[in-house]
Amino acid sequence: MTASKRSGTPRPANRKRQLIDHSAQLFLQHGYPQVSMADIARAAGVTAPSLYRHFADKQSLLYAAVLAGVDDLQDCTDASLTVADGDPHTFLAAMCGSMARRQNASTLWRWTGTYLTPEQNREVVHGTRRVLSQWAELLFVDRNLADWEQRQLVWTLLSVVGSLSVHRARLSSARSVPELTAASERLVALTPSSAPPLRVPPHVGLPDDDRRTEILDAAARLFADRGYGPVTVVEIGAAVGITGPSVYKHFPSKAALLIEIGRRSGARLEVGVVTAYAAGKDDADILTLMVDSYVSTITSIPDLSVSFNNASALAGDPGARELVDVQRRYVSRWTALVSSLHGVSEAQAAVAVHAALSIVNDAVRVRRGVERSEFGSQMAYLMRGVLGL
Repeated sequence: MTASKRSGTPRPANRKRQLIDHSAQLFLQHGYPQVSMADIARAAGVTAPSLYRHFADKQSLLYAAVLAGVDDLQDCTDASLTVADGDPHTFLAAMCGSMARRQNASTLWRWTGTYLTPEQNREVVHGTRRVLSQWAELLFVDRNLADWEQRQLVWTLLSVVGSLSVHRARLSSARSVPELTAASERLVALTPSSAPPLRVPPHVGLPDDDRRTEILDAAARLFADRGYGPVTVVEIGAAVGITGPSVYKHFPSKAALLIEIGRRSGARLEVGVVTAYAAGKDDADILTLMVDSYVSTITSIPDLSVSFNNASALAGDPGARELVDVQRRYVSRWTALVSSLHGVSEAQAAVAVHAALSIVNDAVRVRRGVERSEFGSQMAYLMRGVLGL
């Protein structure tokens, strides 16, 4: 008689998958660096030794969770293709519905890929490409698009259909699906090669102190390259030619650096808003300028992406609430404009807005095509399309 039968507690049919699912939820909610193996064991209701019998360390568990996300994406795709029976509209609606119900599918990798090895990332990319090639075969069979355009559109579509996982929607998942489907249909009708140049807003310098600015710039670059957790204050100091303790003369902690980077990115975004409202001819033109400003900001300096990607590291810090409020006020400007333009509620507009923002946020986070000179203009074009501009 087994121990589980003697105790009267049946062993779960797939304990390993349960551990993977719990870890994925914790990594997405709190950020990979902030989650320990003990946290995962407690969430799963097992002992730490039991967890280590399945996974050697946290990184191997992350890799397993990311691969499980790719498998989930394949499952969603297979089911949607079966339902669609060759109809693109039905496929998009089914995929949006599936992703709304299984929001971890494909999302975890976009947030934690920096903690995987190059070989592991390549395996994830190859698996995801296999899935997305099935999307392209159905969606673009009747369109004369270059291969690179098809690839860009399906990778962007992945960001759109997975965007419900990155924000607190004011609509339920079920009620968000029609809005997400409409945004997806607008996206796949686009032609990336026809993207016009960015209307880059004039540069406006922000007041700063030279040494503090040097430290912030160095910290932002290091956080962008390696993530917030692994970078030390000593490394930040070395990047500007000072000792680690000297950094504390300007900033009381590493968290204070991240908060200030967030404030700085928020100030730049606000400048973009003011410029758009001053130069825009109407709501559509204002929103177009705000899209171009956002893309210009996130692609020219690492601050915005760093602040967004590492927000979980500030959990419990009083400064985090300020940054969240700044982000919400900024996004609310977009939703108000979209609501006015299309005659929908702000809750409905928010689905399209977050889908659009996810396009460039994801591409910058995983560095997909960022080195290309036309990257910014194509990102803005795709975002405008999703917003119905």
